[in-house]
Amino acid sequence: MKPLDRYLQRWRIAVVRPHLAPTDRILDIGAFDGALARQVTGFRQYVGIDPDADPRLATDRIQLVRGHFPDDLPPGEPFDAITMLAVLEHIPDDKLTDFATACANALRPNGKLLITVPHPFVDRILDAMIALRLLDGMETEAHHGFDVSQTPDIFRQAGFELITHRRFQLGLNNFFAFRKS
Repeated sequence: MKPLDRYLQRWRIAVVRPHLAPTDRILDIGAFDGALARQVTGFRQYVGIDPDADPRLATDRIQLVRGHFPDDLPPGEPFDAITMLAVLEHIPDDKLTDFATACANALRPNGKLLITVPHPFVDRILDAMIALRLLDGMETEAHHGFDVSQTPDIFRQAGFELITHRRFQLGLNNFFAFRKS
């Protein structure tokens, strides 16, 4: 990842950090290298899942799983919080309902689901910045123009209550916090 990729990643993590508690067992979907666990050190346990995760980076409180959610998630107790930072736009539309249900199934009652998702316009900006070699723009080819406005309905149907929605990064990114009903 280039420095600008890391900067944007740190910004997304900073938006999510206030919603995580030291007692939380966290599932980070799309964890890549576990950056969230390194930047948010106050948690009970962290499980990161990503097709490119390196399980050798694990510690006593950090587990990295190479694979896809939910198929490759190891069994265990429910999570207190699930994070998905710049992940939802990679999920095909026809899989979103099942994906949201899988999130609900992985959370304890009243668990938190914390999501960042960019506006589709960001893809044009990313393409330009990648062409200028300012960003690596991880897996931007998998973006499919996800309609951010669908997010509350997708997760409401899976049993989530929207707690907050706000824009950040000059209005180009969205943060959603849900609670499992």
